[in-house]
Amino acid sequence: MTVKSSGKNSDTVDSVLINDWHPVAHIDTLEDGVPGSARLLEVDLVIWRSSTGVHVWKDQCAHRGTKLSLGSVCENRLVCAYHGWEYQVDGVCVRYPAHGHQKPSPRAKATTYAVEQKYGLIWVCLGTPANDIPPFPEIDDDTHRLYFGGHFCYNTSAQRGIENFLDFAHFPFVHAGYLGEQPHTEIKDYDIEVSETGLVVRNVKVWQPKPTNSIDCEGMEVDYEYYVNRPMTARLVKKMGIRNRDKTEAVESIMLAMTPVEPDKAIAWVLLASNYDDVLSDADVKAFTELIIGQDIRIVESQRPKLLPLKIRDEIHLQSDKSAVAYRRWLKSIGVTFGTTAG
Repeated sequence: MTVKSSGKNSDTVDSVLINDWHPVAHIDTLEDGVPGSARLLEVDLVIWRSSTGVHVWKDQCAHRGTKLSLGSVCENRLVCAYHGWEYQVDGVCVRYPAHGHQKPSPRAKATTYAVEQKYGLIWVCLGTPANDIPPFPEIDDDTHRLYFGGHFCYNTSAQRGIENFLDFAHFPFVHAGYLGEQPHTEIKDYDIEVSETGLVVRNVKVWQPKPTNSIDCEGMEVDYEYYVNRPMTARLVKKMGIRNRDKTEAVESIMLAMTPVEPDKAIAWVLLASNYDDVLSDADVKAFTELIIGQDIRIVESQRPKLLPLKIRDEIHLQSDKSAVAYRRWLKSIGVTFGTTAG
């Protein structure tokens, strides 16, 4: 379900990100009758469910600015905790309890935003959606099992998180024993395609000592492809050249969506699709994801500046970094500014 937005965020000038989709919650965490909260692009949000679906509004009562997330849901209305003002699903206040016979002012309404549910996540757009939610083809085609790897707080810019996702030269050092291992540190050349709609990185070859958690095999060189469809969302496809139990090619895909909370703070949402690790439990996948992301966070949060430099000369780049260089140039070309330093 898509709900039309009734307001834009006046505090953030990055129109690219305002008009894009961002995940703010997993659907399983939203309790009936209890509003939740989130923060996106420096805007506080209230998330609540009625009989008609999920709603995401600015977390502010029109009366005294109290957070609506402190309230409750009663008979398909969101009720403010301060004075009991009642808002119906379109954001319009329909009752002042202190003046039960008075018709509420037309100004008494909440700021509502566009919202959709997909891949188990609640996605929000603060402006007018310029694109669809980034695709996850393996799930859309119903050929893989979907796992939720969890959500993780990054005390750095969302772009630093995406760039780290595109960086495979760190595998032997940050993820030794899992995604890489010395002395297999050499990065072969790979291919990049850049267009207005994003990046595609192909023919990435990396040696991994443990290419799969559920198929017994030796360490091997695996093939990675990366797709960056939107500034804050990237997906990788991993192929190992082996067959799964159904004798089809074993393929794993991971989507990383970085929600920009503040310029230097983000939340990572990890989704995994697999046609071979389907014997693993959700808890198994979440535990492994926590291990790998935990190793990344320690490094990424230490990077300075926290905001991603878009001026290429501000940092030193090698041939193996060309995916990062392409990502920075693409962000600059489409006008992304939130979470970056001037290019």
